[in-house]
Amino acid sequence: MRPSLLALMLALIAFTGCSPISEPKGIWAKLWGLEVGPDYKRPEVTQPDAFRAQLGPSEAGSLADTPWWSVFNDEALQTLIATSLTNNYDLQLAAARVQQARALVGVAAAPLYPQIGYQVMAGREKAFVPLENTNGNITFNTFAGWLGVAWELDVWGRIRRSTEAARAELFGQKDVRRGVMLTLVSDVATQYFQLLEQDRELAIAQESSQVYDQTRSLFQDRFNQGKDSKLPVARAQAQYELSIANIAALKQQIGEQENAISILLGVYPQAIERGAELTAQTTPTTPVGLTTDLLERRPDIRSAEQSMIGANAQIGVAVANFFPRIGLSALYGSQAPHIGDVVKNSFSIWNVIGNAAGPIFQGGQLLETYRAQQAFWDETIAQYKQMILTALREVSDALIAQQNLVGQRTALEGRVSSLKESVDLALLRYTAGRASYFEVLNAEELLFPAESALALTERDQLLAVVGLYKALGGGWNLSDAEWVQVPQAR
Repeated sequence: MRPSLLALMLALIAFTGCSPISEPKGIWAKLWGLEVGPDYKRPEVTQPDAFRAQLGPSEAGSLADTPWWSVFNDEALQTLIATSLTNNYDLQLAAARVQQARALVGVAAAPLYPQIGYQVMAGREKAFVPLENTNGNITFNTFAGWLGVAWELDVWGRIRRSTEAARAELFGQKDVRRGVMLTLVSDVATQYFQLLEQDRELAIAQESSQVYDQTRSLFQDRFNQGKDSKLPVARAQAQYELSIANIAALKQQIGEQENAISILLGVYPQAIERGAELTAQTTPTTPVGLTTDLLERRPDIRSAEQSMIGANAQIGVAVANFFPRIGLSALYGSQAPHIGDVVKNSFSIWNVIGNAAGPIFQGGQLLETYRAQQAFWDETIAQYKQMILTALREVSDALIAQQNLVGQRTALEGRVSSLKESVDLALLRYTAGRASYFEVLNAEELLFPAESALALTERDQLLAVVGLYKALGGGWNLSDAEWVQVPQAR
């Protein structure tokens, strides 16, 4: 009997080699084959056949299939993104949460396995013993040591459902981490293109300052020659001073923008290297793919589905709590009056116990817990469907922006070209005495804001591609190692 007990305990220890993460049910499901509560099934979601503002029929290929370094082919931007994916603290935080969730899967799955422990005891005791020559009292030593095993048989799947919920949290955190990576790529690209636009604004402001200075000199010469009043000089001087103020404000904005990018990179505030200028940036073709692909590609939707899986599993836990918990326990050890005898003598203490314990009345706690889990399941479904609507809207917004910005940019390019010509004509007319100073200043005052508006439109076209890439779940097919790989090493 005793060797059999020891063999049983060793066999129970051997079972602990199973992996709670890679084997959702494993040997335990084979042993018992019962998990109360509903099995997860993805809710029915009706999606449109195409995105709003989508041009042409839907196709399998998508911008989301393109790695980010091919979407953003500016080498300086690629280096910035790669640095952020290595150093950014939000990403490190997300990675730490994945590790926490991974450990909690092991915590949830631990009760599936035998819980093995030991205890040792040493004591000296005086007790009444009604024997001759003892005067009714005896003092003696007690030494003991034993090994205990307790194992809850997961007959109803309570522990397996808890593990399923923990595993869903782990997979959800992995998707959150991928979402942080995608957001980081889009944020760095967005901030970088905004920085390039500010550089272009600064160049326009510096150009306007030079033009106003030249105009002021022209007006001053005519005033000195007695050909005009001092009013044009004063007006040109005012515009020149305004351009100087604009240059200072833009330099401040550029410095703040560089600091913001530095935070995304996980480095101290510093100057940011630029690549191609705003007007030299290019964009790839942007097929959008199928609407149904969003469910598998967007990390936020995938994470929301894991929340549903976890909520569904918790319903199973709530159901299992209505049933009794069945377990086995065993104890094997020795007790002796001398410490050396505990080891030398054969084991003298053992037991094997089967037990079952279950609820009878708890004031409705179990029922209300079950109802709360059902309501939470409904909540996660609503969040999941809402997230899909949001994703469809974000893709559509990016497509609408792309389509309308093309015409807007063409019109602004024509306006800038016409205004440049009007400035040249106004200066010729003024020097020939055929126009007043007001005509010159008015043409210049119209030109520079138009150039700034064109720069904003050029930036917005780039940001529309960034937004579309993020909305489609770009880079979904990249491994974690590929996400953070330095572009020059590819």
